Amino acid sequence: MKFRWVCFSMLMLIFFCLTGCQNDSEKLSQDKEIKNSVTPHKNREYTDLPGNINWLTNVFDPVFSSEKALKGGILHSAITSFPMTFRVVGPDSNGSFRNAILDNQLSLINIHPNTDKIIPELATHWAFGNDKKTMYFKLDKGAVWSDGEPVTAWDYVYTLEFMRSEHIIAPWYNDYYTKEIDKVIVYDEHTIGLKSTKAVPDLHLKLGISPIPGHYFETLDETFVQKYNWEIIPNTGAYQLTDFKKGKFIKFKRKKNWWAQNKRYLKNRFNVDYVVFDVIRDFNLQWEYFKKGRLDAFGLTMPKYWHKKSNIPLFKDGYINKIWFFNDQERSAQGMWLNQDKPFFKDKRLCYAFAHAMNIEKVINSVLRKDYFRLPQAFFGYGEYTNNKIKPRQYDIKKVNTLMRDAGWLRGNDGIWQKDDIKFSVKVTYSYEEHTPRLVVLKEESLKAGIELVLERLDSTAMFKKFLEKKHDVAWMGWSTNMRPSYWQGWHSDNAHKPQTNNITNTDRSDLDALIDKYRASLEEEERIELSNKIQTVIHDTGAFVPTFMVPYVRLGYWRWLQLPDFHGTRRSDSLFDPFSSTTGGLFWIDEKKKEETLNAKKQNIKFKPVVIKDETFKTK
Repeated sequence: MKFRWVCFSMLMLIFFCLTGCQNDSEKLSQDKEIKNSVTPHKNREYTDLPGNINWLTNVFDPVFSSEKALKGGILHSAITSFPMTFRVVGPDSNGSFRNAILDNQLSLINIHPNTDKIIPELATHWAFGNDKKTMYFKLDKGAVWSDGEPVTAWDYVYTLEFMRSEHIIAPWYNDYYTKEIDKVIVYDEHTIGLKSTKAVPDLHLKLGISPIPGHYFETLDETFVQKYNWEIIPNTGAYQLTDFKKGKFIKFKRKKNWWAQNKRYLKNRFNVDYVVFDVIRDFNLQWEYFKKGRLDAFGLTMPKYWHKKSNIPLFKDGYINKIWFFNDQERSAQGMWLNQDKPFFKDKRLCYAFAHAMNIEKVINSVLRKDYFRLPQAFFGYGEYTNNKIKPRQYDIKKVNTLMRDAGWLRGNDGIWQKDDIKFSVKVTYSYEEHTPRLVVLKEESLKAGIELVLERLDSTAMFKKFLEKKHDVAWMGWSTNMRPSYWQGWHSDNAHKPQTNNITNTDRSDLDALIDKYRASLEEEERIELSNKIQTVIHDTGAFVPTFMVPYVRLGYWRWLQLPDFHGTRRSDSLFDPFSSTTGGLFWIDEKKKEETLNAKKQNIKFKPVVIKDETFKTK
């Protein structure tokens, strides 16, 4: 997981992408001449740095990389469809592929994935102001953008200008950078202060923002969304997107002589020369590509892959390894999101009845072979910020009957609940074909309770678009996480009844709004913890979210030329072969000699000892 302080990106259960393609290769914006007709912040003003600043750094925590790592090779990966845009803000930008772009944009500071302590990234030192609103940062003077321009204090000044602009059409960012971030103070080209609008606990989780290259952008106006839809913005990370063909592939290249390659927490990482994402729309087809060696790794989280489909000679003969790696982090809010603007779910009793008609436990025990765990609620795994008293509503036909009759519904001749010639029949929208067996079981079990599920499988992009336009009945999906719960974008009425916001349940409750507003404005950690627990109680009371599964581990198959450190991954690793994330990514490497050895051995039917790893170092009880 790439820890990001101000980016609440969606982690869908598949990749969200565009289905269209073009025949000609795209010429990247990086290759075009950058126009300097507008130079941001011509009138640059500097402020005197306050005295008695206690500068901090961290060069003491353990390094989480391997000195055995080798540079070189191409990582072949897959996405189910092409992204709708390369922008990371604005319309259609909130798909999962944006993480590949964002993870190549470093932040001021980061969080050590094992100790959770602050570590340097674009800033070498930091300090906390006495007002508990301000942090000070010394920028790394060696930091440069991918176009060779230096990273300076003015890039952070431009970040506020950019994120506050109405032209980016990103209400959440407009709100956050206006109501939460007060200003950037420039002391010199490489020393800044970032001031929050209010004092908060864990100030570093809020102010460790990423810069935006002001030198790159022309005038920010109403043309932004269209103009920069496919532009490649300069970044500060280890890789840069260098080639793509819409609907076909996207290629990233590792920067030679990357400015941060020898930094303590970044060295011996980001080792492959190229990362290629091929568009392979069918998951089963991806499996076939993987077996042929055309993809280097494949997720085996789903039980049928771990237990059955991998029970083949390629694994038994040692050409492909398996690993089951437990992690310890905040859990994704995976489940069923009920649109309360739809007639059925305007009545809270029907939301509860729907939840009690979902036999999640049967799915876990049968389809998922007891490998998955029931997620209790939407915000689980956040320590004291999680209300552990909240339990998910269990499958209970008697409770369904009571709730539906109380709401004035009767069973029709076909067994489905009915009222005024309206049947309790709802459409569940999803995209991942491999989830169909789970939904089929839920459909069969819900019929016993008198509720009909109509399963609607869409292309990932079409699904995502439908959710953001609030046209769904029930969304089958999950959200990504941060180190602290965030409620405003998903549960506040400010984001209800309007498209392109994350409140896809259209929750609109004044009592919940008041709690969320207090949580955002809170100055004390104890109060925030108390408010967080209360907020989760109200969210549970809405019945608008039916939690399904959590998977506290990573399971993968990978060709034996892919190499991992001896420790395999960190406490926060949610993908052992993530090529980009500066928090946990780029730990692996490719052994080209072992690749040649493996391919030759396979041709000659020479076998290796099979490798199956189960690492429970970070498994929680």
